[in-house]
Amino acid sequence: MLLGDTCTRGCLFCSVKTARKPPAPDANEPVNTASAIAKWGLDYVVLTSVDRDDLPDGGSIHFAETVSEIKSRAPQIMVECLTPDFRGDLEAVGNIVRSGLDVYAHNIETVEALQKFVRDPRANYKQSMKVLEHVKMLDDQKFTKSSIMLGLGETDQEVFQTLKGLLCLLN
Repeated sequence: MLLGDTCTRGCLFCSVKTARKPPAPDANEPVNTASAIAKWGLDYVVLTSVDRDDLPDGGSIHFAETVSEIKSRAPQIMVECLTPDFRGDLEAVGNIVRSGLDVYAHNIETVEALQKFVRDPRANYKQSMKVLEHVKMLDDQKFTKSSIMLGLGETDQEVFQTLKGLLCLLN
């Protein structure tokens, strides 16, 4: 997990600690992370992060630098980035798309009707869909994925509607 261990959001499903102003990201994290991953001999790695609404770019440049550092040391490793929504900042999304990653992942988390009960108020269904749509607009060949949690009170129809919406964006 990049950008520290403290999130600026308070999603109800998550147990990561939260703060309005977490400590600054470790400037050496991109290089240190890439060095470790290259040594491990992995074929595939998933990078994720906490939300960093306190940073102007949401930490996207730091995230992208980590991908670039991995690819410079071990270009054969497939890199997936499971990203936050960057407050809907599409320039931040673009930083990740252009980083050299292989798979862009952003979780929709739940169906639209349950968003306000599950996610932090700064996150929402439309914003997440816009993030995923923007990834495909920037690079329609980029592998893109999302996930949703089930068992929160959603109906089958709501799940199907969410999956159809994602399919339209991610294909």
